[in-house]
Amino acid sequence: MRITQKLIGVSVLALMAGCSTLSSLNPFASKSKGNVPAPLVELKGSMAVRTAWKLDIGKAQDYVFTPVLVNQSLVVAGADGAIARVDAASGKQLWRIKAPTGLTAGVGTDGNMLVFGGAKGGVLAYDLEGKLLWTTQASSEVLSSPVVGDGIVVVRSVDNRIVGLDAKTGEKKWTVQRVSPPLTLRNAPGMVVVGKEVIVAQPGGKLLSLNMATGAARWEVAVGESRGATELERVTDIGGTPVVIDQEVCAVSYQGRVGCFDINTGAARWTKELSSDVGVSVDQRFVFAVDDKGAVSAFNREGGVSAWKNDKLSYRRLSTPVSYGRTVAVGDYQGFIHFLSREDGSFLARAATDGSAITSAPLVAGSNLIFQTQSGTVTAIAVE
Repeated sequence: MRITQKLIGVSVLALMAGCSTLSSLNPFASKSKGNVPAPLVELKGSMAVRTAWKLDIGKAQDYVFTPVLVNQSLVVAGADGAIARVDAASGKQLWRIKAPTGLTAGVGTDGNMLVFGGAKGGVLAYDLEGKLLWTTQASSEVLSSPVVGDGIVVVRSVDNRIVGLDAKTGEKKWTVQRVSPPLTLRNAPGMVVVGKEVIVAQPGGKLLSLNMATGAARWEVAVGESRGATELERVTDIGGTPVVIDQEVCAVSYQGRVGCFDINTGAARWTKELSSDVGVSVDQRFVFAVDDKGAVSAFNREGGVSAWKNDKLSYRRLSTPVSYGRTVAVGDYQGFIHFLSREDGSFLARAATDGSAITSAPLVAGSNLIFQTQSGTVTAIAVE
């Protein structure tokens, strides 16, 4: 994860136009000096897991690609433009194509079409058989997966411009421009469609609800608030994709808070201090979050009371967690998948992938959990 600095001023722009990425300002790199990733503890094997199937889709490079479930099948993508649709249960490849350009984000779908961010701000739409429907151009690089709903494709680019496109033609219907803070994380803040609204994760740690048809703002709320004496200390961005359950939307921010908010008004149901650049997982009882030190925590959905915390995976650069059955699963920087007890956070099992980092959000697909690594291995893990 990197931090993007917005350069302002004629003299600066004359030397370097647009945005620059400053790896030296990576907060995780600075915090992790002297903080060695926790060694893996020996497990007694209280739960059996196995690899159901694997597929190579190609490296993600500096981007995040998250598989999606469409009609009992998975659609996956890689940075070199590879897109594949596979049977979710068996991993059998149904089709595989190569996009006319490299990809930077995806997969977005409403179950009827597939949308991706392409190189240099391109947006590409396909049908479910892999036929290209249309392409268009965003104002800048697209890192967040587009979303589709109510006949509209919503795309957010790194200049924090949000556009609504006609799902049939790609024609621009509306544009919303929000000002970004001087420093923001170079991550992929997500969006989620709720009926005729889309909730957009924003730089500055905010959630913004927009009408899908018009782009009109319904509400805006701060999950994290800028604090501190320096620009770096004041960085606060939403981590991952907000999660909607019942009448709540739950989210977490870097150097901010984790919490759940009313889906209709944005009013906070509860919040707790927590810093994370990856998303949350939610089920009927708990909200699960991973902090920037590698601790996995569970909060009760009713009131946000802490249920448990497991800090035995410190500094292993954990992924967004996922709740499945009696487990909570999370990937790490070495491609290991850790299964924790949903009830108390204790270790239940561990599985290996290809040795590279898991940065995309895991996906539940029937009886399998799907993980995609940065090296491009899509792995289905069966929990037995």
